[in-house]
Order: sequence, then structure tokens, then C-alpha cells
Amino acid sequence: MANILVTGGAGYIGSTTCKYLYTQGHQITVYDNLTTGHRNLVKFGDFVKGDLEDTEALTREMRLRKIDGVIHFAAKAYVGESVVKPALYYHNNVFGTISLLAAMKAADVHKLVYSSTCAVYGQPKQLPIVESTPLNPINPYGSSKAMVEKICNDVSLAHGLSTVTLRYFNACGTEKELEVGERHDPEPHLIPRILMAAAGDLKNLEIYGDDYDTPDGTCIRDYVHVSDLASAHSLAYDYLSGGGASFTCNLGTGRGLSVHELLEVAERITGKKIPVTYVPRRPGDPAALVADAQLAAEILRWSPEHSESDNIIKTAWDWYQKERS
Repeated sequence: MANILVTGGAGYIGSTTCKYLYTQGHQITVYDNLTTGHRNLVKFGDFVKGDLEDTEALTREMRLRKIDGVIHFAAKAYVGESVVKPALYYHNNVFGTISLLAAMKAADVHKLVYSSTCAVYGQPKQLPIVESTPLNPINPYGSSKAMVEKICNDVSLAHGLSTVTLRYFNACGTEKELEVGERHDPEPHLIPRILMAAAGDLKNLEIYGDDYDTPDGTCIRDYVHVSDLASAHSLAYDYLSGGGASFTCNLGTGRGLSVHELLEVAERITGKKIPVTYVPRRPGDPAALVADAQLAAEILRWSPEHSESDNIIKTAWDWYQKERS
């Protein structure tokens, strides 16, 4: 059992990971400022309301709670918003992590699992994407996460920090007991918006572009279930606890689904006809992102067990109906 600090643990992926870690016997402390997280999603472990930029408070909590390692989710994470508010993303994601790393050094904490993103790759020339693919982010969100990856690597070399960086693709679905899940206001993500339209809570689902260089003209993404992401973070922490060296890996299924393909699954699962309207592309959206996750399989012994499209949509639909009621 380890004492783990989870930054951003009141959010979607963070809260799901906290539940998984708790079931593995770990002691969890969630550190979150609740600007986008939700206090009632913190159901597994202790809660500390605090900001990443408060280095002294972070250091104090880590010392007080005898923290063994950190899983770092806290970040601004909306591509579209990052394009119109780039300074916010660089300040929050980069400076906040620098503060966290300073607190870890002061508290003598040397294990970090970092939540990164496929957005660091930008528009890759070849699919599936391997970890050696050059980083070429095309939006401020991806750029800020790539900067943090570099900072973590440099700190690892300078101060003996051991870091697993997880570049995951499109998080989706809900854990099977529906105790925690996805909740944003406003909701920017595709699958929840599909379900909002299916339920009649959204007049039309807006599809951003149908002229991409893909088989049906809509964006293709690699959708990985949040429960699979949670298990990967736990495996990464266990790997570091066993003395594993720092490394970076992708988390995805290796299968891409277009917007139209997702719609077909959603209509079949919900039994609803989903109204759509087509609007221009959003700035910063690549045509296709699909992972090669072989490295995670080899080093962490991770494989996605919950990421079939039917299960993704069904669990997300069950959660949405629970939230709606």
C-alpha cells in the first residue's frame, strides 16, 4: 500500500483512477482546486482543496501525509478553449507543474505518473502513432503538455525523479458501477454531446467538418475507456514502485472510429435518432489520431479490456441517464 497524492482527482479521469487505486489498497489524497472538478466525485480517499501554484501548501501536505508518489492529472484540457485562451493554458499547465515538481523535491517525493496526451503529436504523417513520432502540437493545449513532458524529463535527470508519462488518446465511457464519471459545464466532448442530442437535451449535434481526408470525411479518433486508463495509471505507479526507469508510452486501442461511426453505435445503443448539423472545422483539430500502444503492453503489461465501442457508449449512456435524473 502506498500514500499517493492525486492532483486533479476531482475530475473525470482522476476520480475514476482514484477509485481504481483505492480498490488496489492504496491510500489516496486528492488535491484539487475545484475550478473544473467536483467535490462529490471525491469518494475514495481524503480531499484537500488547494491550488497547484501554492508550492508551500503542496509541500506541507506531502510531508504531513507522508506521500510516496504523485499521479498528476490537474490541467486545463480543452483544445478549442486553448486556441482562444493560450496564455491561460501555458500558465496553468506549465507553471502549475513546475510548482508541483518543486514541492515534490522539497518533500523528498521521487515518483510521478504524468497524464499527458496524444495532442503532443499534432497531425502525424503516419498512423498508428508510435512514441518516437516527432512532437509537433498544433494547438496550445498540446504545446503546453509537450512543454511539461520536457520539464519532467529534465527534472528527472537533475534530481532523480522517476516519471512515467502516459500519452492517452480519447478518454470516454464510465466505470461500471457508475459511482464517478464525466461531468463538464459546458460539455465540449463528442460522446457526451452525442448522448445529449439523443436525449433531446441538445437540439442538434454539431459535427465540426465533414471534409477531412478520411473515408467518410469526419475526424477519426482512438477511443479508450476511462476504466482502462485508470488501470494504466495504477500499473505505472506499481512499475515505479518496483524501481522502474522513467519512460513515455501511448494509451489507446489501435483502432480508430470516425464521428459518423460513433453516431451509428450511439443510435443503436440508445434506440434514438440523433439530429446533426455540420459546421466548419475547429482550429487545431487533426484529421486522425490512432495509437500504437505496444510499449505500454510490453513494459506495463497493460491492455484495454473495456474499450469496445458498444461498451463505451452503453456505460456513457447509463451515466448520462443517471446524471440527468
